[in-house]
Amino acid sequence: MKKKLELSKKIIFPVSIPHISKKDINFVNKTLKNGWISSNGPEIQKFEKKFSQYVERKYSVAVSNGTAALEIAVKALGIKKNDEVLIPNFTIISNALAVLRQNAKPVPIDCNLDDWNIKISDIEKKITNKTKAIIVTHIYSFPNDMDKILKICKKRKIFIIEDAAEVLGLNYKNKKCGSFGDISTFSFYANKQVTTGEGGMISVNSLQLYKKCCSLRNLCFGKSNRFNHDDLGWNYRMTNIQAALGLSQLKNINNVVKKKMSVGRQYFEKLKKNKNLQILPASNSFAKNIYWVVGIVIRNKKIKTKKMMKKLLKYGIQTRPFFWPMSEQKIFKKLKIFNKANYPNSKYLSEYGFYLPSYLKLKNKEIDYICSVVNKLTK
Repeated sequence: MKKKLELSKKIIFPVSIPHISKKDINFVNKTLKNGWISSNGPEIQKFEKKFSQYVERKYSVAVSNGTAALEIAVKALGIKKNDEVLIPNFTIISNALAVLRQNAKPVPIDCNLDDWNIKISDIEKKITNKTKAIIVTHIYSFPNDMDKILKICKKRKIFIIEDAAEVLGLNYKNKKCGSFGDISTFSFYANKQVTTGEGGMISVNSLQLYKKCCSLRNLCFGKSNRFNHDDLGWNYRMTNIQAALGLSQLKNINNVVKKKMSVGRQYFEKLKKNKNLQILPASNSFAKNIYWVVGIVIRNKKIKTKKMMKKLLKYGIQTRPFFWPMSEQKIFKKLKIFNKANYPNSKYLSEYGFYLPSYLKLKNKEIDYICSVVNKLTK
């Protein structure tokens, strides 16, 4: 894009724009006209069935959001007070919250600097006789090395909650991400590969877990007397309108993933020679990079991240910071949730990482322009 790098007073390139097609709109409108608008409608069951087929699981349970999916998953596995659950230190707070809601203890593990995922070599070091599960979150781009994690968890007899919220459509060694956990969770937030505005999904192979998750999302209504409840659950139901949008979007998932990968690869080719920043490659030994977000990490510590993001905004380029580590959260420090420990990689990524615009309608010349600004500001 041969264009003078001019300052802008408005956002020209937002971080994300939802991909809503005319087919999506028409399908949702049809559902609205049918009158099935609440959480009891045919599109929910259809969405759950099609989603299960796509992620190679037997059963799926549609819920109100990805956080709800994690909370149900933790409780469904019987995690209780004083149990310990390993979580990534570099992730969204929902992982820790889901554990804390059951009065259990989240135990953070630092991340790698090369793919930003959980540091597998630290997993066994953190396992105790109280450890009941691990939440394995695939962060931003690449999946975790699941073979290694599965081996550890099988040996130590702990559950895997696979948080695949960011990698729907990505394969690990030719098998769908979200098909590895004892229970797997997904998000359909507006910036995801499939969106329902807000929404989430739980996927399992166990019929017993499936029934438990169905009950927990629906207030645990009684079997013989509906309003005599069997357990403490939530109203975490998805609406039929949301399911209609999700069902329509799922039909286009392969095209969406292909486009996301294309956008990410263009960024990589334009930024890979810049020694002052890190951008993840298009593939590693066991997976392609889905580039759910196009993240970069500043290597030159003389470049201040917040100032850099403000400068990019002046050129009309919106950015968003990386996750802030669980060990550094104000509320967790106040509540003294974690022992004082050092998580240098998580802290480094959080201080120097942010992501760039990567929506589907982003044109090649626009990516060229964004990269030229990034390269200019990081010289």
